[in-house]
Amino acid sequence: MNEIMNSIFSAWSLIVSLDSEVYGIILLSLLVTVASTGGAAVLGIPIGIIVGSRNFIGKRLFVRVINTLMGLPPVVAGLVVYLFLSCKGPLGHMQLLFTPAAMVIAQIIIVLPIITGLTVVAVQLKYKSIEETCKGLGMSNFRIIIMLIHECKYPLFSALLAGYGRSISEVGAVMLVGGNIQYKTRVMTTSIVLETGKGNYDKALALGIILILVSFFINWILQRFQEAK
Repeated sequence: MNEIMNSIFSAWSLIVSLDSEVYGIILLSLLVTVASTGGAAVLGIPIGIIVGSRNFIGKRLFVRVINTLMGLPPVVAGLVVYLFLSCKGPLGHMQLLFTPAAMVIAQIIIVLPIITGLTVVAVQLKYKSIEETCKGLGMSNFRIIIMLIHECKYPLFSALLAGYGRSISEVGAVMLVGGNIQYKTRVMTTSIVLETGKGNYDKALALGIILILVSFFINWILQRFQEAK
C-alpha cells in the first residue's frame, strides 16, 4: 500500500515538476497514437463502409480475416514492420527503423483491423434500412453514403476510440521498431518497461498512473459523447 501511495506522489511530482523528459515522453506518446489512429481511420472507415454495404465474392473470407487480425499480437506486427524497414528489407533504404514514423506504421497495422471490423459491423446493421428509405426518396448513391455515415457516427466514433485505446496501451511493436531511444522514440509504455527492468518501480508505477489518467480522459470523452446522444 505504501508503495502505491509513494507512486501516486511520484506521479504527481513528475507532473508538476514539468520535467522535460517526462513531458517529452507524454507528448511523443500522444503524437504517435493520434497519428496512427488517424491513419488507420482514413484507411479503415472507407474500407469498412464498402465491405459493409456491398456484396462481393470473398466477402465472408475478408471479414473473417479482418476479425482474426483484430486480435493480431503486437509483436508480430512489429516483427513484420521491422523486417520491411531493416537494412536488408525492401524498404530499408528509407531509413525509417527506430524512428517515430516506424512506430506509427506498426500501430496503424495493429489498429486498422479494429476500426475496419467495427465499421463493417456498424454499416451492416443499418445499411439496408437506410438504402431502402433513401432510394424511396430518390437520393443518389453518394447521398446514401453520406446519410449512412451520419447514422453510423456514434459507432464510428466508438471504433476510433477503441482503436486509440489499443494504440496507447501497445508496447511490443513500438519497442521492436522504435528501439526505446531516449529523447527520440521512448513512449510511456516502453518507458514503464525500462524503469521496471531497472528496478525503479516508483517511477514505473508513476508513469503507469499517468498512462491510466490519459486512458481515463479518453473514456470520459466517449461517455460524454454517448450521454449527449
